[in-house]
Amino acid sequence: MKCLAQGKYVTATVVDHIVPHLGDHYLMWSDTNWQALCKSCYDKKTGTEDSRPVYSY
Repeated sequence: MKCLAQGKYVTATVVDHIVPHLGDHYLMWSDTNWQALCKSCYDKKTGTEDSRPVYSY
């Protein structure tokens, strides 16, 4: 999923939340929870996360 891990050098165009913030303001704005991804990797990661949401009660 991540280009560099596959040996590809691609320009990052999207800032992604490593751990989905799900409305948590700390996770949303914590720069340690950000990573730069290309649009293709971002779409794959987000699509996977959105199709398998994790709920906590």
